[in-house]
Amino acid sequence: MDFSKVKLIVSDMDGTLLNEHEEPSDLFFTQFETLQKLGIHFIAASGRQHNSIAHKLHPIKDKITIIGENGGVAKRQDQLLHLQVMDPKNILKIIPTLRELKGVFIILCGEETAYVESKDPKLIEMFQEYYGTHEIVEDLTTVVNTVPILKIALYHPTSSEEFLYPELSSFENEYLIKISGKNWLDLSSPNSNKGTALKLVQEKMNITPEETVVFGDYLNDLEMLDCAYFSYAMGNAHPDVIEKARFVTDSHKELGVEKVIAQIIEAKA
Repeated sequence: MDFSKVKLIVSDMDGTLLNEHEEPSDLFFTQFETLQKLGIHFIAASGRQHNSIAHKLHPIKDKITIIGENGGVAKRQDQLLHLQVMDPKNILKIIPTLRELKGVFIILCGEETAYVESKDPKLIEMFQEYYGTHEIVEDLTTVVNTVPILKIALYHPTSSEEFLYPELSSFENEYLIKISGKNWLDLSSPNSNKGTALKLVQEKMNITPEETVVFGDYLNDLEMLDCAYFSYAMGNAHPDVIEKARFVTDSHKELGVEKVIAQIIEAKA
């Protein structure tokens, strides 16, 4: 594997860079310092809220680019690189349908704050892992016309792919519908995804796919894999991601990302 031309490493968070305890490894932070010395930039790209990603990677948050909300927002330090918001009319149109789904937890994702109308303490505790900055409102529809919304995130306690996607697939002409995790499904503007945001950042940095390494594990990573020659699926990835990626590394529990980074460092040293 010839990593000698690599200038950019991009990684998903949950199930990819984060271990089974939803934390980055100490090894990664050590490797990051070496990547900086080698002139390789790092991007964290996740369905998580920007603030949640920055919290997980707090020691290096001002030295990386963060793509949050599945491509809805991209920032470097305090510089806004990309923002993709939903049409308020489309949000108001779909909310009644979402409320009819059994067991679903609805989140409206703004640039800085997420909004929910559920007061269930167990759901709130779970959701805080991904959306630390949030507000509980009486009615989500009252938020839509006052705050720009990047995406709608839905949580199902059993399976988003089995119980949510079949109910919403008929709306795919109007929304981008992404199964982003075992329990998560996201709705956004049709062209809002991690790949769109990553391509924009690559263009700004004058970095090509041949100079890019991407790691992902779930269906919301598919477009992002197209932005890199070195496209990696994790060993624990969804079958469609493994089929799409050019390469496969070990699982997130086995430090699959770090193992490839070690090879890149060796090639660039």
